[in-house]
Amino acid sequence: MNEPFYKNGLRFTCKRCSSCCRYDPGFVNLSENDVSRLLAWSGLDRESFIDKWCRWVDRSDGFEYLCLQEKANYDCVLWDGGCIAYTARPYQCSSYPFWASLVTDQDWWDANAMDCPGVNTGELHGCEEIDTALARRRQEPYIRRSK
Repeated sequence: MNEPFYKNGLRFTCKRCSSCCRYDPGFVNLSENDVSRLLAWSGLDRESFIDKWCRWVDRSDGFEYLCLQEKANYDCVLWDGGCIAYTARPYQCSSYPFWASLVTDQDWWDANAMDCPGVNTGELHGCEEIDTALARRRQEPYIRRSK
């Protein structure tokens, strides 16, 4: 088996620039654990929370996925000078940039470095820590429903 390109770890320290939360369209997918944390944060029941903060997004796999809404300017619905639900934010947000799509290979990682000032700077995150983040994502599937 080939070792991952990050076998010696990767450097990342969030610069709190909020670029990953703002400006560009995107999807913050939610798992059941994410929704549970956000329900506790919001004080809303599940249906009310989904109506107020979420949207269902069609994907080509025949399912719709539960995601946070975006504002008209593409900012995350939870962004207001910073994440208003920071302590309850979805795992997708807290595990950035250790996503399977970004640690596929060195080229993908380096391409992301151009978009995020925290990539390749600061704290060294070891291979085991990155693998654990990837495994947790697989253990917390996104909420989806048939179209």
